[in-house]
Amino acid sequence: MSKHNYTESNHHSDHSSRGLQFSLVIVAVMMAVEIAGGLLSNSLALLGDAGHMLVDALALGLSLIALNLAKKPATTKRTYGYHRAEIIAALANGVTLVLVSIYIFYESYQRFRSPPTVKTPIMLVVAVVGLAANLITMRLLHHDRHSNLNVRAAFFHVFGDMISSVGVIAGGIIIAVSGWKIADPIIAVMIGLIILWGAVDLVRESTDILLETVPKHIPLDEVTAAIKSIKGVVELHDLHVWTITSGIYALSTHILIEDQMLSRAAEITAAINRELAQKFNITHTTFQLENEKCENCADGLVCRMQRAEVQDRH
Repeated sequence: MSKHNYTESNHHSDHSSRGLQFSLVIVAVMMAVEIAGGLLSNSLALLGDAGHMLVDALALGLSLIALNLAKKPATTKRTYGYHRAEIIAALANGVTLVLVSIYIFYESYQRFRSPPTVKTPIMLVVAVVGLAANLITMRLLHHDRHSNLNVRAAFFHVFGDMISSVGVIAGGIIIAVSGWKIADPIIAVMIGLIILWGAVDLVRESTDILLETVPKHIPLDEVTAAIKSIKGVVELHDLHVWTITSGIYALSTHILIEDQMLSRAAEITAAINRELAQKFNITHTTFQLENEKCENCADGLVCRMQRAEVQDRH
């Protein structure tokens, strides 16, 4: 990785860390407020939302730990450093969100069977304060959620809390006006479905990264065409593209070049790197340059060659 990209990555990491720290404080305070409000109002919805905030607090704490681990330098044992700690935390958060949605479905079923009686004034006041806190927290995390999968996981946790607060407010108003207690479990089911939708997407994306799947926004055929467009490149094979962590993409491939271009291997790799960085934001590359095909290989792969191995870690 280049020094510029490393510095930029650390800057984003520091910004994300500050947002997570402020968010954790807000969530922890609101959790305590909702527990008190739930007990005073006898509101199971508020207590459930407080439980959701407890999960959020744990998720935010886990995200902070992962971000700090990701800053640690690479070692001889962990040559990629600790970047994947961020993805593991995101996966754990996604699984936790799935469990939270299942718990909400279970609680909703219980409320359908026996709707609780609550003191709606206290319930509404606490829920409105909780909604304001969630909106502030979402604002803190919004900037980095697109570039950092781990922050995105935390954002979805808080987003689920925000929806929960809206649901609690709506349910409190409906119950206060009409006395229709079943509104509470109906809204809870809707909350659970929204949380589950975000959780499934998060688990799928983090799993794809751990399995080193090709990033969705990087078409391999276009990558191949871009490399072949460089003067001196004849063919390439064993092309692999994967995500190391959020925003850091890697590529490795074998490239067949013209014999007369072998002395200009450094120029060719520099040109390829510029093309990959500009078009696909791929900045971590490993190339093996070859200049002779094996005539015995039916698939045309190179297995015997006079070659120059060029590895570029920038």
